[in-house]
Amino acid sequence: MASATVTPPPGASLRPLSKHDLGAVVEIDAKLTGRSRRDYFERRLQAALREPAQHQQLAIRHGGNLRGFLLARVQEGEFGRTEPAMRLQVIGVEPGSQHRNYGRCLLGELEARAVRDGVCVLRTQAHWKNHGMLRFLDRAGFELDRNHVIDCEVHSGRIVVAGDDDEALTSSHPGASNEVNYGAPPPNDFEALARDRADVRSLRPEDVGDLARIDRRLTGRDRSAYIARQVEEALHDSAVRVSLAAFCDGAAAGYLAAKVDFGDVGRTEPTAVIDTLAVDPDRAGSGIGTALVSQLLVNLMALQVERVETEVARDRLDLLAFFHRLGFAPSARLGFVKHLSSAHGASP
Repeated sequence: MASATVTPPPGASLRPLSKHDLGAVVEIDAKLTGRSRRDYFERRLQAALREPAQHQQLAIRHGGNLRGFLLARVQEGEFGRTEPAMRLQVIGVEPGSQHRNYGRCLLGELEARAVRDGVCVLRTQAHWKNHGMLRFLDRAGFELDRNHVIDCEVHSGRIVVAGDDDEALTSSHPGASNEVNYGAPPPNDFEALARDRADVRSLRPEDVGDLARIDRRLTGRDRSAYIARQVEEALHDSAVRVSLAAFCDGAAAGYLAAKVDFGDVGRTEPTAVIDTLAVDPDRAGSGIGTALVSQLLVNLMALQVERVETEVARDRLDLLAFFHRLGFAPSARLGFVKHLSSAHGASP
């Protein structure tokens, strides 16, 4: 079951965030981070209005003022996972109102709502030096996630050529989802790869049908609605559009869903996050995966985005090796998970 509900202080109330809370949320966040991130919170609120079933955005008020807020969204298949989860994006409490259980009240309400909606896994990230957040997550019953968070700096030296051991990247693996299927090219330079092996371009709304077909081949399920939402988010719920599709001989061969933003899970600098990298099984070994990642790095370098991140299950040594060859390494950020169906309540 979810954690025991934490009773708000007398006179405090929990409710969903509304557009009228934007100014107060931005002000509290600026006190916590040292900068204004109004654009980020405007996009999050707009996303919740477009897809209310995919978001939980909560506020706690006391004495007529907003004291804290929480933003979360449902994940349905990102990073190769198959179970739905609620991702805690941001939680903030006014500095002068901390240590009064506001944060635990917000988290407890999120957990109750998640379980009510049939989502029994809560995930988030934190920087390993953010000791306050680490203590909060520990007290709330979170554990280290089994996925590794990996990232790399974006510069020309990262646009490299992977090896030709595609078999390890496209074979099944115990306990792993077949959703994500990676390919690496035989020796070649990126320009030749992009020109001769794949036409890589920005993702478009009309690509949904092709991407859903690739997804069905990888997962054995029809997740057209999920793919459509993923494309919608990639195109509209990000500060910069960087998602890509690859085509060979006029047919879709793979796609990379990514977004550039700052704000989620404590980030304060623009970071690209790769949610999904999928390759048609018929194109395994043709270098589509490397072409997509390489083109992403080229685009990010032009946009002056300095870092790109993704998550890989710790037992997927083949995928970790693939990203290692592309310059990825363990991140300073750690992933955390809480299984609400079996978690024990933490002390406030």
